[in-house]
Amino acid sequence: MSVVGKTIVITGASRGIGAAAARAFTQAGANVVLLARSGNSIAEIAQEIGETALAIQCDVSQFSEVSAAIVSAQAKFGAVDVLINNAGVVDPIGSLSESNPEEWARSIDINVKGAYHCIRAVMPHMLAAKAGTILNVGSGAAHGPMEGWSAYCTGKAATFMLTRATHLEGHETGLRVMGLSPGTVATDMQVKIKASGINPVSKLNVSDHVPAEWPAKALVWMCSPASDPHLGQELSLREAGLRATLGLE
Repeated sequence: MSVVGKTIVITGASRGIGAAAARAFTQAGANVVLLARSGNSIAEIAQEIGETALAIQCDVSQFSEVSAAIVSAQAKFGAVDVLINNAGVVDPIGSLSESNPEEWARSIDINVKGAYHCIRAVMPHMLAAKAGTILNVGSGAAHGPMEGWSAYCTGKAATFMLTRATHLEGHETGLRVMGLSPGTVATDMQVKIKASGINPVSKLNVSDHVPAEWPAKALVWMCSPASDPHLGQELSLREAGLRATLGLE
């Protein structure tokens, strides 16, 4: 499908991949609904974009807030055509044996339950319309443990399975569901990782990370029929073939 005139809901849209995706979809002609806990930041981005953007302060770990946000998006633009589950946190970073149970659970609330809440809020409408795209931003951490990242790895592994489950239950009714593993991206999350000094990712230089515009471009492409052979899968920007397809160097 073309995203011209379509409505895209993006979580974690205040910065990094989410903010870059909002701008990329706007350039492609879409309406964008920006969800984040940082209300001021998304308001500034929405003001920059103009009438085709709507900023809604929302904590995705709270289903009531997500449901209300989707209602507001529908009231402004009509049907939600694309959901991008991008909101996520890497905290807490540290030894599993010394981890804070409340902080660990909060990570799952955002990274897993947050994605579920958004899917649960839009999926009935998409199934009724027999159309819609759901894209979950994943991570290579879903497929291999990293020291100090027990909560993050566990959450992203769960999100990977959530992608597969959503595809299984929705594809025959017209839903398009995929995941994207963007690799290491130059965002504020990498600042926290660098400061931790834990595991090999913290040793990477800034130049080793790809710009947020790369996964943003991938997400726009994943809304097109060209990506249909990958439905139900998690694509990785580490793969040279995908980068070549997207024209990324």
